[in-house]
This record gives sequence, C-alpha cells and structure tokens, in this order.
Amino acid sequence: MRCSYFDAARCRSCTLMGTPYGEQLSGKQAHCQTLLAGHTSLEWLEPVASQESAFRNKAKMVISGTARNPTIGILDADGHGIDLRKCGVCSPGLRAVFPVVAGFIRRNRLTPYDVPNRSGELKHLIVTESPDGEIMLRLVLRSEQLVPRIRKHLPDLLEALPQVKVVSINLHPEHKAVLEGDREILLTEQSTLNMRVNDINLHLRPQSFFQTNSDMAAALYRQGREWVSELAPASVWDLYCGVGGFALHVADPYRTVTGIETSSEAIVSARLSRDEAGLQGMEFEAGDATAFALAAEQAPELVIVNPPRRGIGKELCGWLESSNVRHVVYSSCNAQSLARDLAALPSFTARRARVLDMFPQTTHYEVMVLLERAG
Repeated sequence: MRCSYFDAARCRSCTLMGTPYGEQLSGKQAHCQTLLAGHTSLEWLEPVASQESAFRNKAKMVISGTARNPTIGILDADGHGIDLRKCGVCSPGLRAVFPVVAGFIRRNRLTPYDVPNRSGELKHLIVTESPDGEIMLRLVLRSEQLVPRIRKHLPDLLEALPQVKVVSINLHPEHKAVLEGDREILLTEQSTLNMRVNDINLHLRPQSFFQTNSDMAAALYRQGREWVSELAPASVWDLYCGVGGFALHVADPYRTVTGIETSSEAIVSARLSRDEAGLQGMEFEAGDATAFALAAEQAPELVIVNPPRRGIGKELCGWLESSNVRHVVYSSCNAQSLARDLAALPSFTARRARVLDMFPQTTHYEVMVLLERAG
C-alpha cells in the first residue's frame, strides 16, 4: 500500500507504510514467536492476514483549522491541523462521511478547538462503521455551547448521510491529551449501532469499545469459539468482555457464561444482544475483572481474557494460579505484556497460538493463546 500523506511526511502514524505486506505479516509472527520462545510445547497456527487498506471501521479525527476552513485529521508538532480526509486505511464508508461533516461545520459555523490558544469548541470527530455500512457519528465538544445549533441542523446532516443511524455529542471540557470526556448527549432516537459479526448481532453504544478491524474481529471470535467448542467446558468466564463478542460466540444451551466489563455502556449492549438472541445461562455484569475473580466463590472450567495493552496483571495471574480453572483463552493486543503474564502462570502450558493482523501498516497485532493447566 502507498500513502501520499506518508510519502509527504504529513502523517507517519502507519510506521510500516510502504513495507510489502507479506514482510509485515511475517515480521509480526517472528516478533511474537521470539517473545514466547520459552514455551516449547506451543503449536503456532498460520497467521490471519487482513486486507492491506480500507480495513479500519473507526476513525478518531482531530477537528482543527477554522469554521470556514476546517481540517479533519491530526495535529502537527505545533498543534495545527493536518487534513487526512482521504486516509487509505479508513474504510470507504468512513471517508464518505468526512467531507459532509466538513460542510456541516462550515454551514453552521462550528468553531474548531484551537489547541495552542485553548479557544473554540469542536475538538474531535469519532466515526464508526458497522459491517452493514451503517454509521455512528460522535462530535466531541468543549462545552454545551454548540449543542442547540447542532441539534437544530442535525436533520440536514442525516438527510445528506442517511447511513448515519446514531449521533451523539461528547463533552470534554478539559485541556488535556484525552480523546473524550465522560458525559454523552444522544441526539438520535437510535442509541446503538448494530455490529453484525459472524452470526451474532452485537450492539455498540457511543462509549463502548469494539475492535477497529471488523474482519479480524470476526476471525478472532471464530477462533475463540473453535477452541471453546473443542474443550466443551460447562462454565466460562469472559473477562474484559466489552460488548460481549467472545461470550456470545461461545454460548451453548449446556454451558453457563459470565461476562465482566468495567464499562456499564458495554454491558447494556451485551445484555441487549443476549436478549435478542434468546440465550439462556448467560450473565453480564459491570465490574473489575480481577475484583470479580477474587470475590467469586467458585471458578469456571475455562476463562477467556481480552485485556487492554497492560495485560491481566499479577493479581489475576495469582488468582488463576491458585484456582482450579482448567483452560485459559488469552487474546492479547500486546505480546510483551502477554509474555509477562504467561511467565506468572507457571501452572499453565501454552498449547496453541495464532497471530491475527488487526492493524496492518503498523507494528501492532493481536495474538491468541490457548493455555492448559499442566498435569
């Protein structure tokens, strides 16, 4: 893949841009195998390749410039906007939204936030596309000043972009390098974006997390389902469950499944998917994964973990070590923290691993490992 923004040194976010894709994938596989080299019984499955371009289902863009001439993209070292509306890793559906939103900003005089001067209102645009081409659009504002104006003219935006099903405003009053704030104002009647993955209809609310590559997310969940089905545990925990992707994929009439996630928004979404599918024996609760495990009276036969980049940490590793859990399916977006966690789980043997290229054109990837209690 070639990128004019990268070649012109206007954006270097995709650090592997221009590297042949086969080299990218083999490099990620080699990197992961090196980090997990001590696990000699590990069977490495073939890595799962992504499409090279147009794979992102979510764009987090900085709004800068002026209301008359807004930029949608990133900031340079001086805090000025660099427009990236034609970014090649974004899906065509996302790229179709950017110029329409730019026109909406111009017509309705929505003043972008000026980072160096700490003035203005409109900070970020966050857009998510479902596998069916529907869109969730979020505008991050410094205050409520522009909310009435946006609400008044929203019908024009929806007429220009009929694929947009969910629109919200996020309030982020502080001047700091954080993408969004805690408060969300929903502007549409529909509150969730339907994310159809494999045979499961997931629901994404404005502040819920979902993988940025829908095809790789589908492959991730299929791999998890395959391993769990083969082991046929009677009870499963899905820790860091998000909107319930793994939990819903491993549902079975003869199995109890419990999903735990800190985001209450994500739990609402997971419960909605469960209820729509009429699944029994499945519970979702908002809470900390480690605290939930430490307080539980009984452990399940199998635990799925899909933690943030920091990994699951010493406490949860310690609990797994002392429990009678037989298997762990570990999905990691950071092989370094994965290696550290596996070293803290000496009672488990890593049996299988698979790299999934969630983030082409970068050094990042997802890796899944199946762990079995030794003996």
